[in-house]
Amino acid sequence: MCPVAASAQLKVMISGGFSGPYERLLPEFERTTGIKVTTGSGSSQGKGPQTIAAQLARGLPADVVILSREGLTELVAQGRIAAGTDADLARTPIGVAVRAGAPKPDVGSVDALKRLLVQAKAVAVPSSTSGIFLVEEVFPRLGIAGKVNVKMTPRGTGAAALVASGEADFGLLPVSEIVHAPGVEYAGKIAEEIQLHQVFAAAVVAESKQADAGRRLIAYLSSAQSAAAIREGGMEPLGK
Repeated sequence: MCPVAASAQLKVMISGGFSGPYERLLPEFERTTGIKVTTGSGSSQGKGPQTIAAQLARGLPADVVILSREGLTELVAQGRIAAGTDADLARTPIGVAVRAGAPKPDVGSVDALKRLLVQAKAVAVPSSTSGIFLVEEVFPRLGIAGKVNVKMTPRGTGAAALVASGEADFGLLPVSEIVHAPGVEYAGKIAEEIQLHQVFAAAVVAESKQADAGRRLIAYLSSAQSAAAIREGGMEPLGK
């Protein structure tokens, strides 16, 4: 990539799922392009002021958003995304987090996970895409809605922190958010029958004045040279 004018700047708003690979890849993008990037964060979906949608609605400036495909679909419907700029970057399954050093339970079967969740004093989940899927779809399907003490946090980092502090026995959240969270360890992914392979995507915001630079960032994150960092972050690259 050829360097551009030093004045080029990008504002990115990102959710937690892709944050690990993004943080590893960003310095090389800035070095090779000369584009300076400022990064803010928000959740992909949910309620409250911390969601990316809510921040955009309040007028917070952003050129590029990176979030779950479900959250991005909502932004497209609201007219907040520049047409034709979206791209899937990576996907990651839902996994189970335990406190660092704690025994890793069997989580690979539906029955084993049901027993684990019902017996737990508390289970932490993010109130964004994966948590919405678990609480509104999976738990009712398994017949354990109302039988699990669920602690929902705005972000996956918060869910991991509850596990690290011992306030929750387990956390259910994207694997990509478990593998780089302090104080927790990855115990395994949940069974395919109740799994959500969450896709994280990027797009240029409709009001951006830095659309060309935004497209360059998205192209870099979805390029072959970014694949190794994405895999190391607990995700499967989806870029072409």
